[in-house]
Amino acid sequence: MDIEKRNRAVIAFTLLTGARDNAVASMQLKHIDLIQGKIIQDARQVRTKFSKSFPTYFFPVGEDVRAIVEDWVTFLREERLWGLDDPIFPATRVILGSEHRFEAIGLDRRCWSNATPIRTIFKEAFTAAGLTYFNPHSFRKTLARLGQEICKSPEDFKAWSQNLGHESVMTTFASYGQVDMRRQAEIIRELERPKVSQADAAEMLRKVQELVGRVSA
Repeated sequence: MDIEKRNRAVIAFTLLTGARDNAVASMQLKHIDLIQGKIIQDARQVRTKFSKSFPTYFFPVGEDVRAIVEDWVTFLREERLWGLDDPIFPATRVILGSEHRFEAIGLDRRCWSNATPIRTIFKEAFTAAGLTYFNPHSFRKTLARLGQEICKSPEDFKAWSQNLGHESVMTTFASYGQVDMRRQAEIIRELERPKVSQADAAEMLRKVQELVGRVSA
């Protein structure tokens, strides 16, 4: 069913892009580029935080997640023949049925007016899977923590932070980057074992200073 496909794609898209739920609800097909692997969060049409426009490249969260989004967008473009101004995630079309009850009959060719339906999709999906509910915004926290684990340099994490729409890496650290106590203990113990030479440490310090200089400029 088209509604089920859309709901699955909504969850995959949120993980793939880290976009806020209100932005996801207002995205149009012209805002996604499958070839470049990115979305353009254009504040003129997309409901972004602080009306800020920025590009987001797909996060490395697995080819299966990316494939769900690509298949959905391809379905809308090639099977439905929808155009650039049509929504990526259309609202549900509802009619008054024969028994005088409202019935969902498919997809409407318009965006959602707010993010409430997306939160409902998440809640129903987690419930159906027998899992504790996590709201769409929690995926941004997950991506921030993933960035902490896989980024190898300050420049890497700066790019990761910008991909979440943050101008400062401190926003990412302060809002999403708390380390749980178990992991904190692991990191401190690991740091007891020297891993880098003095030359490597000096080079890392130089990169940090250079990065701070760019941010403050």
